[in-house]
Amino acid sequence: MISIYELKPKFQQLLKPIVNFLYKMNIKPNQVTIVACILSIMIGVIFYFNHDSTWIYIVIPIFMFVRMSLNAVDGVLAKDFNLQSGLGKYLNELTDVISDAALFLPFILVVSPHSETVMIFILLSIISEMAGVMGENISGIRQYSGPMGKSDRAFLIGAISVLLIFWHPLTQYLWIVFLIASVLIVINIYTRVKKGLEEKA
Repeated sequence: MISIYELKPKFQQLLKPIVNFLYKMNIKPNQVTIVACILSIMIGVIFYFNHDSTWIYIVIPIFMFVRMSLNAVDGVLAKDFNLQSGLGKYLNELTDVISDAALFLPFILVVSPHSETVMIFILLSIISEMAGVMGENISGIRQYSGPMGKSDRAFLIGAISVLLIFWHPLTQYLWIVFLIASVLIVINIYTRVKKGLEEKA
């Protein structure tokens, strides 16, 4: 199934000037990764306490794009200038999960009284990333395949936020959206496990 992740190489090319500038400024990939995580937590906290304000739903999609850009930048910076490290791998995986949880969790207040659908969405998102990492342990290749991956989830949250700006009654149907997204993540997990085992063979 198609994923926004497939557009990542072209997106990374567009970010090359920024990557080159950061390298000249002696900015390390791990610094970019940590900044992206800290900003995600800050936006998540602000979202939590302002979930009933329209302006926060303008901020969220903008930040989702910024976060995706930072996530792409740290990878290109590490690869192009040979700055990969074991710590960088840990930070990349752990901060992604932390950032997702921080940004998605406030939706439990928006989706109430069906907040369990958001919790399921978050839990499956974490399992999805774990399945991707396990693929690298099993076959040597980090798995990103399947629908509703990290980039798809970021796009979904951004799209939901934009829709809520113009149509607040959408909140009563959001639990269905999160439920459908969760089903897609289950397919994602299955696909990643299957591909990881196939590539090992």
